[in-house]
Amino acid sequence: MTPEEYCQGKAAKSGSSFYYSFLFLAPERRRAITALYAFCRAVDDIVDETHEDAVARTKLAWWRAEIAHLFDGKPQHPVSKALAPAIHEFNLPQEHFLEIIDGMEMDLDYSSYETFKDLTLYCHRVASIVGIMSAEIFGYQDRQTLKYAHHLGMAFQLTNILRDVREDCRLGRLYLPLDELEKFDVSIDELRENHTSNKARALFEYQAKRAQDYYQKAYAALPMADRYTQRGGLIMAAIYRRILDKISSDNFNVLEKRISLTPIQKFWLAWKTNRQEKQRCKPVAHA
Repeated sequence: MTPEEYCQGKAAKSGSSFYYSFLFLAPERRRAITALYAFCRAVDDIVDETHEDAVARTKLAWWRAEIAHLFDGKPQHPVSKALAPAIHEFNLPQEHFLEIIDGMEMDLDYSSYETFKDLTLYCHRVASIVGIMSAEIFGYQDRQTLKYAHHLGMAFQLTNILRDVREDCRLGRLYLPLDELEKFDVSIDELRENHTSNKARALFEYQAKRAQDYYQKAYAALPMADRYTQRGGLIMAAIYRRILDKISSDNFNVLEKRISLTPIQKFWLAWKTNRQEKQRCKPVAHA
């Protein structure tokens, strides 16, 4: 199995919305974004699947060393080997990979965040940095596009936080700011239950509004000249916003069930968004 096949297997197996943003890219960009996703998946799985913090920290330290090997031209892991061509071709800096690892390690350091301002560093590291690296791979002409990528990463992470709130709480992690729980008079124990109270619905609606605001800020920051090359991110946005809309239309019952889309629904949104962006940006479209 080649490093590229290893990363492709990781991406396809996950069923992540990220995977559907790969489908309409040129081959070299698709290989790069698939390798980046496989790296993110590898370090995220360490925190999610390792039951002892000390072991998880050791594994994350191994990845920090492996990133150093990668930038020294001596990658060892299949994911690192797949990333090797991409780091030079698409200007992916070493510090971005390390910041993603730092973000994952925050899950070992913090079980909750007092305010949204405190939470933003975590979101920046685990999502906005990935968005910025993805924007580099997709390609852009205007550096304003990096601001779009940052906002979009925030929007994606806030959508994930709302969708997964009960599951995260049961794992001992809370990503809703504690001062906002207090504001809406919702306890952490309530978020572990299978029933959504009206107070919790008000809290969740508040979180959804914040996520929608970040989507709007992202769209407003994206220059028209870069819309077509950035269609991978726009495909993900279409999928994630549909999840957010589904949560809202289901009256924010995220404690009763995990709200998601089927693979067919994701593929349809990906195809539709790619087609719309191709038509919208025909005069400036390029692969």
